[in-house]
Amino acid sequence: MLKLDEMQKKLLEEVADLHAVPEGAYNIRSNGKSIGRSSSAHIHITSKEDGSGIVVQIDPETKKESVHIPVVMTQTGLKEVVYNDFYIGKDADVVIVAGCGIDNCGNQDAQHDGIHRFFVDPGAKVKYVEKHYGSGEGKGKRILNPVTEVFLSENAYMEMEMVQIKGVDDTNRKTVAKLDAGSKLVVRERLMTHDEQNAVSTYDVVMDGAGSSADVVSRSVARDRSFQKFDAKLVGNAECSGHTECDSIIMDEGRILAVPGLEANHVDAALVHEAAIGKIAGEQIIKLMTLGLTESEAEEQIIKGFLN
Repeated sequence: MLKLDEMQKKLLEEVADLHAVPEGAYNIRSNGKSIGRSSSAHIHITSKEDGSGIVVQIDPETKKESVHIPVVMTQTGLKEVVYNDFYIGKDADVVIVAGCGIDNCGNQDAQHDGIHRFFVDPGAKVKYVEKHYGSGEGKGKRILNPVTEVFLSENAYMEMEMVQIKGVDDTNRKTVAKLDAGSKLVVRERLMTHDEQNAVSTYDVVMDGAGSSADVVSRSVARDRSFQKFDAKLVGNAECSGHTECDSIIMDEGRILAVPGLEANHVDAALVHEAAIGKIAGEQIIKLMTLGLTESEAEEQIIKGFLN
């Protein structure tokens, strides 16, 4: 029976919406080692031979199943790199829930770098949810550097929900994807930074197949003296459609840099980038204050609605 302390439970709730041990397939990692694992009839989780991570194998035509692979860290000074590979069989339709929560109450940095590779077979559909969260009163940083590599076969589909709202001091997110004919990638990033935090998001999506498409959208809020960089590049090597969008609110002394990159190598590659960075409109705050909210409460409501 898997036993979790109160902090582990809190972190799992924040990053994976787990209030108890999940049903079905899961692998829960805490402070550098697996503390619980279960496979299902159609989803198989095994350790890599070198011990550097796990392999998740999802059978063809697996439907309405999920796999949870959250990571929690409560040990100051711990730094780890984990390599996880996912093989999603033909015509499967599954949800994969990842994420990492770090509670650092010490004076040394705590860091988790997760490298995830997805090999999605023809016709398969995947929803991937990755949430980051940091807490703790220590002077040591909470650092997360995720790398995601996506390989979509013909007519495959992948939706990625990337969320980081609180407590992570430094993050450098890198996502690369290669799309075959008829495949589609959808990314929805939600990000908020505060204090002196830094967050860099880099996307490099290559559409090699006819009829492939990508839609990468980031919504973010930079508060206090934090810094964000959104660097999105779409490459169209065939008849395809691609769209990137950065929609950001800047507050206090925050800084935001949006870097668009579009490369069309085919006459029928249709690529679009949009970017908007600005402060909260005064009339929005005034309207909410007339309903009885304070200025601070009005700002929080606007931010909450924007990031949702």
